Amino acid sequence: MKRLFLALLLTLGMALPAHAEKVLRYAFLIAETGFDPAKISDEYSRAVTAHIFESPYCYDPLARPVKMKPLTAEAMPQADAEFKTFTIKLRPGIYFADDPAFKGHRRELTAQDYVYSLERLADPALNAPAWALLSDQSILGLDERREAALKGKKPFDYDTPLEGLRALDRYTLQIRTAESRPRLPQIVLSGSDLYGAVAREVVEAYGDDIMAHPVGTGPFMLKSWRRSSQIVLERNPGYRERHYDAEPAPDDAEGQAIAARLKGRRIPMIDRVEITIIEESQPRWLAFVNGQQDLLFRVPPEFVNIAMPNNKVAPNLAKRGIQLFRVPASDLGYTYFNMDDPIVGGMEPAKVALRRAISLAWDIEREIRLLRRGQAIPAQSDIPPATSGYDPAYKSEMSDFDPARANALLDLYGYKDRDGDGWREMPDGSPLVLVWATQPDSLSRSYDELFQINMQRVHLRTAFAPAKWPENLKSAEANKLMMWFLANTADNPDGQYFLQLLYGPAVHTANYGDFQHPRYDEIYRRMQSLPDGPERDALFREAQRIQAAFAPMKVHVHRIIGDMAYPWVIGYRRPKFASDFWQYIDIAPH
Repeated sequence: MKRLFLALLLTLGMALPAHAEKVLRYAFLIAETGFDPAKISDEYSRAVTAHIFESPYCYDPLARPVKMKPLTAEAMPQADAEFKTFTIKLRPGIYFADDPAFKGHRRELTAQDYVYSLERLADPALNAPAWALLSDQSILGLDERREAALKGKKPFDYDTPLEGLRALDRYTLQIRTAESRPRLPQIVLSGSDLYGAVAREVVEAYGDDIMAHPVGTGPFMLKSWRRSSQIVLERNPGYRERHYDAEPAPDDAEGQAIAARLKGRRIPMIDRVEITIIEESQPRWLAFVNGQQDLLFRVPPEFVNIAMPNNKVAPNLAKRGIQLFRVPASDLGYTYFNMDDPIVGGMEPAKVALRRAISLAWDIEREIRLLRRGQAIPAQSDIPPATSGYDPAYKSEMSDFDPARANALLDLYGYKDRDGDGWREMPDGSPLVLVWATQPDSLSRSYDELFQINMQRVHLRTAFAPAKWPENLKSAEANKLMMWFLANTADNPDGQYFLQLLYGPAVHTANYGDFQHPRYDEIYRRMQSLPDGPERDALFREAQRIQAAFAPMKVHVHRIIGDMAYPWVIGYRRPKFASDFWQYIDIAPH
């Protein structure tokens, strides 16, 4: 009967029902910067590149605690006993998406592509934000290759084989390090957003415009891009046959339900992703409740009480089948101080006292209660939850709110109101104005107001320097901001990544404030070669005490994230350390 019906339709010239395109629509709250893995650091650009490029390994989307698994690799990496040699076998038959740069040929992924992609991060001409982390791995010859380009002021040498980074054959990548690196695979082999394979032909074809032409082996391709407005991606039609194989823990009821529903499905399951940039909270919230977005990636703090009173879906939203996904994040909200700034910078006791006073005057409890609507916990250090090094019992003065002690510190070190205008001056009598970098949106203005109120308690004058977030990032990398509040999210389970925020060699990449402390740097380097355990944990504690003592940053909170989605979004779970999830969800008819 079915064949007869189809034949009748064709005889009558009637069209068969077209496949309904499955589209995921959601919004970024901050504008992207571009899509070249070697040139980006912000999480919004990385959310896009994570779906276009692929690293050898990925994280299971449902496993908690997280678990690495092969992506373009055939199996987990082979490491020698000292964790100095890592051998990765790639799966044959993986291809880059079609692009004019390949001149009509289908381009297969090879081990040399990973060699080239990692070398690009070392090229000083690119000033790659990920270089500081890659440099930590002590890959034989890579630092020397970079230094040769810097000192000789000549192009980086991509053609001479490196001792520590080479393709043994078409599908075998080998990485050799000067020192033991037990966590190298989870740091530089499992992040598709920054460490995914880039084809040299594409980079050379597009030159300075490479940020707008990402071409990878991943499940999605960039279809269109209107800067700071809209990003559209489509399913990669040449993506290899890959099936949903997530493995949640046996006692994870939610994960087991998702796995049972999607197991064996070919991925990606959706056809298109449409991302709009909506920086203001109200229009982003309204776009979701009006059905213009399928997913609300982070309920805006101003709407937490409306959307999720008592941390549950509001009854009016629950009637529409809207789902809430609320999880503690492995992240950090913090304010860094520019240690080169003549007012807040420096290691002299008076400058340390000023930064500590600013920290003590900041009311973290009020920030959490009023601005974050209870969706955070106080941070004691720069190590986020669920990473190595995090100790829930650790306590520092970073969460203390003590204006009396702050005022006493300022008085003791000579920050006094000499002209009677109500504001303190520097110890030498020169003006003291704290310039806080900010963004021109309503949520940022709320933080500006709280900062101003906090500093008024200790008679410190404030000023604000508003700019779009990408512009502030450029200024931070150029060491031009006095103070800036921002957040950092873990992309792997090792808390040492967050110690980079104060690591000397990471200046202008992760260490925006240019904090320099020889013992801190020594601790950081020593930790790299140690396995996880008591000795490494003790070094974490020492690094945290240095951070608290010299106060080069004010740590604020670790966030609790609430995402919302309509009932037709199937299989969503916020990634713990990765940036990708589109290929793991489905969109049901609605």
